[in-house]
Amino acid sequence: MGVKLLSARELAHLLSLSVETIWAYTREKKIPAITMGKRQYRYDPDEVMRVLNLNNQKSTPMIRESKGQYAPGPYTYEDYAALPEEPGYSYELIDGFLIKEPSPIVHHQRVSRRLQRLLEDYFASTRPQGEIFGAPLDVIFSQYSTVQPDILFIADTKQLADAKFIEIPPELIVEVLSPSSRRKDRIRKLDLYLRHGILHYWIVDPEEGTIEAYRLQDTAYLLVQTTDQEFTHLDFPGLSFNIAEVTAKPDCQAQ
Repeated sequence: MGVKLLSARELAHLLSLSVETIWAYTREKKIPAITMGKRQYRYDPDEVMRVLNLNNQKSTPMIRESKGQYAPGPYTYEDYAALPEEPGYSYELIDGFLIKEPSPIVHHQRVSRRLQRLLEDYFASTRPQGEIFGAPLDVIFSQYSTVQPDILFIADTKQLADAKFIEIPPELIVEVLSPSSRRKDRIRKLDLYLRHGILHYWIVDPEEGTIEAYRLQDTAYLLVQTTDQEFTHLDFPGLSFNIAEVTAKPDCQAQ
C-alpha cells in the first residue's frame, strides 16, 4: 500500500509550521516535494522526515519559522516612540504588542519601490488631490497600535498639512511580504486594518509573484482580485500592471 502524500497544509500541521514556511523551504529545496502542477506540491511525510533527521545528524538546524519577536506589554505609542534605533531591525506596535523584525531584504525593497512608482503615476493622473507614501512612516491607529505599511494612499493630502505622521485612515494600504512578516501581514495586520476601516488592503508576495486585493464590505474583507499576471481592479479604473514583472528579480526580467 503506497504512502499517502500530504498537501502543504497537512505537512505544516504535522511539523507545527506555517504553510508559508513549507512553501518557502520547498522553493529552496530544503525539503523534498513532488510537483503536481504550477505551485502545486505534494509531500511524502516519510521522505521529509528522513531528510530532516539526516540534517539533524549533520548538526544542521531543522527548518524553523522565520518570524518577528513579540513583546506582549501592553506597550503604548510613547513606549514605541522612545525606542532607540537599532541597525538591522524595525519595530511596529499592534494592540499593545511590540513587534521587532529584521529590516527588509533587497528584493522586498525592489518590489515595493516598483509598485510605489506605478501607484504614484496612476494617482497623479486620476486623483491628484491624494498622495502616495512609503515606509518608514508611522500610521497611528490608537495609543496601542502604530504600524509602518510598505505603501499607503491618502485620499485628501490637505488633511495632513504639517503632520509628522499619519493619524487618518489611508484609503489603500499595501504590504509586501517578507519571510519574517508573513503571519503578521496576513493575520494581525489584516485584522487591524479591518477594525479601523481601511477600505482597500493589498498583499504582495514577492517570492510567489502574486498580489491579493481585499475590499472592505460591511464588517469583513472580501477578496476581489488575486493574480500572478495582469492586475486590474474595478475600484481603480485604468490601473493595470503585470505583477510578475513587478516581482521579477533582475536576472529573471526580459532582456
